[in-house]
Amino acid sequence: MLFDDYRIHVSDDTLADLNARLALTRFPDYFSEGDWGMGIDMPYIRDLVAYWRSDFDWRAYEDRLNRLPHYTTSIDNQSIHFIHVRSPRPNALPLLIVHGWPGSVIEFLGVIDRLADPPGGGGEERQAFHLVIPSLPGYGFSGPTRERGWNIERTARAFAELMRQLGYRRYGAQGGDWGAMITTKLAELDEPHVAGLHTNMPITPAPEQPGNLTAEEAQRLQQFEEHMARETGYARIQGTKPQTIGLALNDSPAGLLGWIVEQFRSWSDCGGDLESVFSRDDLIANVMTYWVTQTATSAARFYFENNLPGMQVPDGAARVSVPTGVARFPKELALMPRAWLERRYNIVHWTEMDRGGHFAAMEQPELFAQDVTKFFTALR
Repeated sequence: MLFDDYRIHVSDDTLADLNARLALTRFPDYFSEGDWGMGIDMPYIRDLVAYWRSDFDWRAYEDRLNRLPHYTTSIDNQSIHFIHVRSPRPNALPLLIVHGWPGSVIEFLGVIDRLADPPGGGGEERQAFHLVIPSLPGYGFSGPTRERGWNIERTARAFAELMRQLGYRRYGAQGGDWGAMITTKLAELDEPHVAGLHTNMPITPAPEQPGNLTAEEAQRLQQFEEHMARETGYARIQGTKPQTIGLALNDSPAGLLGWIVEQFRSWSDCGGDLESVFSRDDLIANVMTYWVTQTATSAARFYFENNLPGMQVPDGAARVSVPTGVARFPKELALMPRAWLERRYNIVHWTEMDRGGHFAAMEQPELFAQDVTKFFTALR
């Protein structure tokens, strides 16, 4: 299979059009500054739009991205973009890392060096990884999906084929958000080749008989149910009317910025201060991966394709026999009881983190990399 070298380059015309659209943004009225209760805070997003237009340097960020080896290939009639970083350590374990929505490969920039070439030497070859970091079909530099049916299972099969084409007969898989569901399905479909599964968002259907929960588990389950009631409007829209919301997101960069950044604030362990965890440049660069590729709509369609108008977990989930490691970050969206998860996963590693949220690799890159390394080192 032919892999094409890929270099990110956004045309000057696209950047000029973006700047013009940002300059013409019509901001809605609002009631009070600092109020995120109805969604994005208008004074904050106004300031961030101004920064995007006047201070954000896409060319510098583009150069940073292009220092990594990017490739594209075609699998199942769909272009797949991926970053492929080979470790200098020959005995490194191949590791597929998969993002979700509203993220991108930008999430993993802070962990690439930590995983591919960690400090130390001697007998630590086993702690290094050959990294394969794809953009989901319909997301970012993979480009829009061109046909129906790109759901969790089809994506998992495509990524299994990608790893096969790369010559990796034994590899690890890591994922959060959609990436958690995709790598879980991958561990089912490609079990003979998956050495282990590491996830920061394990999720499973609730059992018919919940059983006895500890006080902490009951509290976390209540928090999850409250989150489902309060924070899943985006998923209901994208899961039922992706083309409608896509019309707005594909036309307004400020609207796309607000749609995505509000989730980063709500889902992260930032204590309400978004920029205490994420830099402005990283937030905007992540949004740029959707804007310059016009994939906001096709990314939204992933919810529709999986028949998830909310955030329901697919029924009929098979048990995963592949050894599974779980990193639990306290502000993750879904903190399901361990007893429930053990019915689905072969959990051999469990870490309760003291900080961090949904965007684990981006929020706490050192903790994330350490846990991934510890889990897979034990398996080898």
